[in-house]
Amino acid sequence: MDRDIILQELQFKAVRSSGPGGQHANKVSSKVEVSFDVQNSNGLSEREKSRLLLKLKSKLSKNGLLVLQCDESRSQHSNKSIVIKRLLSLLDLALIIPKKRKPSKPSRSSIEKRLKSKKKAALKKANRSKPRLD
Repeated sequence: MDRDIILQELQFKAVRSSGPGGQHANKVSSKVEVSFDVQNSNGLSEREKSRLLLKLKSKLSKNGLLVLQCDESRSQHSNKSIVIKRLLSLLDLALIIPKKRKPSKPSRSSIEKRLKSKKKAALKKANRSKPRLD
């Protein structure tokens, strides 16, 4: 993944933020939307593209665009930097390949310990019953 190429391919759009805010909110577009075309990106290899398309299937639009938005701050510049960080971390997380689990076997001592505790519990319960009159 080449971050510099990806940063150049991002498309930004400033939108008016929702919610209360008075006069200032009605004339300032501080909310930032970023869209990233995963399939046509030059910063990703084919393997990375296929992995991202599989992992981020629920976050992609019908056009295959990954769209993120941020309106946390009143500043458009800080919202832009926040949404860029969020996008890059999302891409990084999606590209992580989990390690395969190696099946392990319980040790002999742990097996013996488990069986001893089972026998002890069984004896305890057997001793709770009423004595037989034979």
